[in-house]
Amino acid sequence: MTSPKMLLDKHEIMPKKSLGQNFIHDPGVLEKIVTIAELMPTDTVVEIGPGTGALTEVLAGVAKQVIAIEIDQRLEPILRTRFARQKNVELVFGDILRTRMEQLVPYGDYVIVANLPYYITSAILRHVLETPRRASRLIMTVQLEVAARLVAKPGDMSLLSVSVQYYTKPRIAARLNRAVFYPRPEVDSAVVRLDAYDKSPVQVADDKLFFRIVRAGFAQKRKQLKNSLSADFPMPADVAMALIEAAGIDPRRRAETLTLDEWAALTRAYVPPKDEA
Repeated sequence: MTSPKMLLDKHEIMPKKSLGQNFIHDPGVLEKIVTIAELMPTDTVVEIGPGTGALTEVLAGVAKQVIAIEIDQRLEPILRTRFARQKNVELVFGDILRTRMEQLVPYGDYVIVANLPYYITSAILRHVLETPRRASRLIMTVQLEVAARLVAKPGDMSLLSVSVQYYTKPRIAARLNRAVFYPRPEVDSAVVRLDAYDKSPVQVADDKLFFRIVRAGFAQKRKQLKNSLSADFPMPADVAMALIEAAGIDPRRRAETLTLDEWAALTRAYVPPKDEA
């Protein structure tokens, strides 16, 4: 396997900090990621950010099809040359945030594998989880701090952890040494696996309302729930108090302490005003 550094040097390409480019060069780590993904010969994989194609090559040796989407047009000559004879690799050059998943994978199940730029991890997760064509599982290399947020328990919850745990069952599958990347990042990393639910573990009639309430709760996370909901939903303080009590929650609680079940209870207890209904 040709190292990312050798390929980049050959093409006189410098990694861009603005794109959060840190390429995995350790063959053992690449194999570990594919093992964590538990890929089958019948699987379709969407790889976000193939870079120089090191992980793409390993994925293509296992999966039926790999659709690799890369935002950095400078890497196109490297990827085109590397996979010119690889019939099960499809290269797409564009921004994943501007790409609808149903356009990439019109039908059938698929798996997402990605080494995500740290600065845009949350946006990419929202994009791929909120699509109607959600992947059956996602295996992603992320900043260790972000990985901890994804698997957080009540007491340390965030808008990101609620969102991820609403759609998937997340776990930290491996921690990675900084030395396996080029260039070497300044933070620790982890591989997370997110297994998508067929149905969310909590049932609400309206996903949009659920997340509207959750966003309001976390908008001012240091405030007690009764104050954050009334300020950011918005609703009068007495209505916020009645809603929280109807859901069986202490209004003095803060957003990070609530479980998914409690957010769902708030959603079910909400009665829209007449002008909103």
